[in-house]
Amino acid sequence: MDRKLLDLLVCPSTRQPLLPLESRGLQALNAAIGAGGIVRGSGDAQSEPLREALVTRDRKIVYIVDDGIPLLDAENAIAAAQVEGFPAA
Repeated sequence: MDRKLLDLLVCPSTRQPLLPLESRGLQALNAAIGAGGIVRGSGDAQSEPLREALVTRDRKIVYIVDDGIPLLDAENAIAAAQVEGFPAA
């Protein structure tokens, strides 16, 4: 993702800066998705693993990045609290 774009993006709910989700966080999230335990803000299950994601500074909300495009809406947001062992940083 373009660094200039990333510097401009904030969480639409909390206005916190968004950071790329590092590989450790992405692995934990994808393991939980594989186990069938992740639900997006819309209430739909997230069944496909993620290749890229953004996370809020407090690491409570994860946003899907699809083909380089961040999906910054509440329906596609994933609460990190659903992921057991989600890394703090």
